[in-house]
Amino acid sequence: QVQLVESGGGLVQTGGALRLSCAASGRTFSSRAMGWFRQAPGKEREFVAAINWIGGSTYYADSVKGRFTISRDNAKNTVYLQMNSLKPEDTAVYYCARAAKLSSTGNLTDYDYWGQGPQVTVSS
Repeated sequence: QVQLVESGGGLVQTGGALRLSCAASGRTFSSRAMGWFRQAPGKEREFVAAINWIGGSTYYADSVKGRFTISRDNAKNTVYLQMNSLKPEDTAVYYCARAAKLSSTGNLTDYDYWGQGPQVTVSS
């Protein structure tokens, strides 16, 4: 069983920054890609960023490219999402997820374990 525990959400003003962390239990963390998704009220869950199993390849949604950075530390079983230049439209619940594959992917159905989702609110 894999558990994903996120931290780092909160309230920030437009233009501010937050860093989300996701700590994973289990021995398969370093052999799986990881991703971040988000879901705003009344909207479907959408892809934000993904990183492959070794951290050498990343993939971003166009809406966050250049502002968000995904990274991972396999020694700590942790994946991060650094969010800079935040906008009100970034307001959502953010979910960490583990992919059932090595390579980074934006396809929601490629992910088999999910965290609980911290709230990120960006005020205008």
